[in-house]
Order: sequence, then C-alpha cells, then structure tokens
Amino acid sequence: MVPGFPGPASREAKLLAKIRFNTVPMTSDPTTTVARAPVPAQSPARLGRLSVFAVLVLAGAFVIGWLPRLRERAVVRAESRELAIPSVAVVQCAPAPAAPPLVLSGELKPNAEASISARASGYVRRWLVDLGSRVEQGQLLAELDTPELDRELAQTRAELAQSEAARTLAATTAARWQEMLAGKTVSPQESDEKIADLALKKATVEASRARVQRLEDLLGYNQLLAPFTGTITARNLDVGQLVTEAAGRELFHLTQTDKLRVFVRVPQSYARAVAIGQSAELVAPELPGRKFTGKIVRTAGAMDAASRTLLTEIEVDNAKGELLAGSYAQVRLIDARPDAPLTLPSNTLLFRPDGPQVAVVANDRVTMRTVQLGRDFGTAVEILDGLTPAERVVLNPADSLVDGAEVRVTQTAPQ
Repeated sequence: MVPGFPGPASREAKLLAKIRFNTVPMTSDPTTTVARAPVPAQSPARLGRLSVFAVLVLAGAFVIGWLPRLRERAVVRAESRELAIPSVAVVQCAPAPAAPPLVLSGELKPNAEASISARASGYVRRWLVDLGSRVEQGQLLAELDTPELDRELAQTRAELAQSEAARTLAATTAARWQEMLAGKTVSPQESDEKIADLALKKATVEASRARVQRLEDLLGYNQLLAPFTGTITARNLDVGQLVTEAAGRELFHLTQTDKLRVFVRVPQSYARAVAIGQSAELVAPELPGRKFTGKIVRTAGAMDAASRTLLTEIEVDNAKGELLAGSYAQVRLIDARPDAPLTLPSNTLLFRPDGPQVAVVANDRVTMRTVQLGRDFGTAVEILDGLTPAERVVLNPADSLVDGAEVRVTQTAPQ
C-alpha cells in the first residue's frame, strides 16, 4: 500500500458511515421520523477507474524505483565486457633492407680467339701480318717452304702410277684367263688366282691414291690463313725459321674483340637472382668515370663445388676497342638482388612447444601462427615462412593468448 492512498476497505467504511448519518432522525420523538433523501452510491465504473489509477500509480512507482538500478547494472555489465577484452598494439611485417647491387670482379676475354700453328713441317718463306694487324677471314698470314713434303708427294704420285699400271696388267691377265677357262685350257683354280690378283691391285691403287690425297692436303697447309676476322695479338715466327708439325708451336694468335665476354662468379646467395638478359655495368680501373653496359647471355647452370659460385658470362660491345681483352673490370649486376625476407620486432614472438609463434589479428580475433625464423638482428628477427606482409601481428603478446581470443586493437606501430 502506498502511503497517502486509502485502501478499498477504508473507502467502504466511510461510505457506510455517511449513509447512517443521513438516516438519523432530527427530533427526539421516537414516533416521528424525518426522512432524508438517499445519497446515491458510487458507480462500479468509477471504482474500476480508481483501481486502474491505483495500479498505474503503483507501476510508475516501481518503474521509477527500479529503472536507475537496471541502467546501472547494464553499464556495469558493458564495462565488465570491455575490461574483459584485452587491448593490444599491432605491427605489420616489414621487408628486410634491400641488399645493395652486387659488385664483382670480372675477367674480360675476346669473343673468339685462335692459336694458329703449322699443320705441315717446313721453313718460313715469308710472313705478311704483324702484331696488332687487323685481318679478315681467309686472309693469308704466312707461307712455308716444305721441300720434304714436296718430295714425299712426288714419290707417292709415282707409286700411284705404278699401282695403276699393275692394276691394268692384272685386269688384262684376268680377262685372258677367263677366256682360257672357257676353252678348258686352264684350271678354275688358276683363273680364280688371277681374278684375286686383280682385286689386290685395285686395292693397292686406292691406297696409293689416298696417300696422295693426304699429302696434297698437307701441302695446302703451307699457307697460314686467318680463320675469322680479328686482330693479331701474337706473332712467333720469322723468315727461315724451321717449323715442325710435331712441335705444335703457336705461330700467330688471333682474337676477335668487337665484342668481349666478361666472366664473373656469382655467390650462391645471389645465384637465383641472376637471369639471362639482365643488365650489367662495367667499370675499368684505367678508365675512371666511364661505364660500359652489357647483359648476361648465359650461365653455367650449376654451382662450382669448390667455390660455391655460379659462373656467369656477360657480353659487352667493344666496337671502338676501348676495353682490352685479358684485363679485369668491376662488374655491377644491376637487377641481381635476392628477394628481401620479412622482419618482425623481436617482442612479437612466443616460444611454445610447437615452435616460435606470433599472434595474428584479423577481425578482432587472434590466430596463433607458427613461423620459421631466419637471422637475428637484435631488435628484429627475420621471418622466412609463415607470414605475409599484409598481416597484423600483436606486439608484446600475453602468454595466455589462444586461438580465437577476442582483442581490441588500440594502435598500429610503425613498420
């Protein structure tokens, strides 16, 4: 019951008392009764309205009393949920510092070179080119006198003529014995012997002809010719000098320097970053400030087991002859850079039985990710596998973090 509002029982008592008061006689004569007009009773509709009003008042009082408490409870529950979600700072993977362009020492070699020696023995009759001469393909370089070879060739030709004469005689004899065999004046055995002798003479002729051909070919080597267009870089003969085939002595050295081949040995860590067609820059110590451009044309395709390097060939244009074959140069491989691995701050790692892990945040949920570590840089560590650059990683993760835990990202640390 609300104070100040009478209940239903008190209202009925007051109504009955009011009715009795209205029926009390006005005189003291018991036989005389003064009648008063009856007071109409309260209607049921009004009583119902009073009851509804009372209920509404009670409900309003209840709502007014409990609403602040409900609001406070909702605030407390919301604050509890907020405090239960840990706040974390995250960081993204950063690529490791790019390695500088690879600079190696290279050896310059001519595009083509040949050591010219005598194929026939003899004496130098004359030489026509000297050191540094520019020669064309097929040009005569020197001539040799080969008297012994000439005599041997003449003897072999005579032997060939002798063999041919013997073959002719054997052919005639074989034909006659065939006729006599038909007349049965000789035995088949004798006829077969003559036919076999003819075959032997024919083989002797072929052998003599082959020896003549070989000597004629050797005689053609008394002239030394340039096998390709290039420059004479060595001359090791003089007029009258004895040249023997067996000695194999170099008489001329011919090089082609319009294009140079540069050989460098690329370390194993850069080997996979080298590809055919990549550009390279050459710097010669004797030409300061000058740079020459080349490109990689081929590689060995396998590592050298002794040095763990990849032999790489670079082609450089040298039409002006500014670079000298056989010298060394500094070669810078412009595009040969290994893929930069990812790095993370060291305070993002958790070491657990499954290995080193990091907490990756996506949609305010944590996923524990096992990673493969590389080099340790102190404040940062190299990540070889397990992460991508776009993923966000929790800094200073708590040991209680598990898969699926909800977190709130408060800030993103710089990479």
